[in-house]
Amino acid sequence: QVQLVESGGGLVQAGGSLRLSCAASGRTFSSFAMAWFRQAPGKEREFVTGINWNGGTTYYADSVLGRFTMSRDNTKNTVYLQMNSLKPEDTAVYYCAAGLRGVDQSGSYYSDWGQGTQVTVSS
Repeated sequence: QVQLVESGGGLVQAGGSLRLSCAASGRTFSSFAMAWFRQAPGKEREFVTGINWNGGTTYYADSVLGRFTMSRDNTKNTVYLQMNSLKPEDTAVYYCAAGLRGVDQSGSYYSDWGQGTQVTVSS
């Protein structure tokens, strides 16, 4: 298992950018697939993007494809989410998740979750 801590959230105007980070503790970080989910008020949690253990494969929700980029640095035990061209509908609490069963868009197979970081996009 790993402990996850997200950072980098904040308030940004529509069209702006933010970069989220998720720092993991634990010596086996490179074994984990990682993902970002988000949850807006009154809505269900949704998959945003995921990356396999070595960063060779990434997956994106259609709503963020072409605007968001996920990456990882296994030497720093950290994953990143670069968010560009932000829209008000991107407003949510963003969570990172870790799992050993590969990228899972349902969220059911992640063993560890961070506490979340708030992203607010103003129009």
